[in-house]
Amino acid sequence: MKKYLISERTKKIAKSLNIDIRPSTKKSKKIDVYTPQGILSIGSRSYPDYHEYIETKGLAYANKRREMYMKRHQKDINAKSGKGFYSFIFLWN
Repeated sequence: MKKYLISERTKKIAKSLNIDIRPSTKKSKKIDVYTPQGILSIGSRSYPDYHEYIETKGLAYANKRREMYMKRHQKDINAKSGKGFYSFIFLWN
């Protein structure tokens, strides 16, 4: 499996949040998020994220998948500091 490449857009978002991100050291994850609370590994490499869907299936399909993701993970997205929050911010926004 090839290394996950973090987009410049995602790097800018991390910088604006004052959060450091790097490709994950875990084979099954995409990004390691370095927060004041510790390191969070996010994004399963087994599943595409919003940006990958845009590249492979187009914007309309990616938007539908993002909508479904948001319904499934609404509670986690609203947590404002956990894996679900950072997954949405970096992989689904």
